[in-house]
Amino acid sequence: MPIMRRRPLLRAAAVGGTAYMVGKNKAQKRADQQNEEAAQDQRISDLEQQQAAVPAPRAGGPSTADQLNQLTDLHNQGVISDDELAAAKAKVLGG
Repeated sequence: MPIMRRRPLLRAAAVGGTAYMVGKNKAQKRADQQNEEAAQDQRISDLEQQQAAVPAPRAGGPSTADQLNQLTDLHNQGVISDDELAAAKAKVLGG
């Protein structure tokens, strides 16, 4: 009768081993997902910090694009020279 007794033990060992591997696999997937979420949170945080570092446009004044368009129009009309346009662009762009 040792054979009859051995089969239930082997079956229990196989089921237990399978359950262990499934649990281990689920735990690894959960850890991978948590790592991915942490990395995504870090990227979002980095982007928010970069956006906070960019100065906000001045309230009440024309935007940089509007100023550059006005300068280009004045240049095209011949009101300002190439050198004056370059200097004015540098001033508007802060350089």
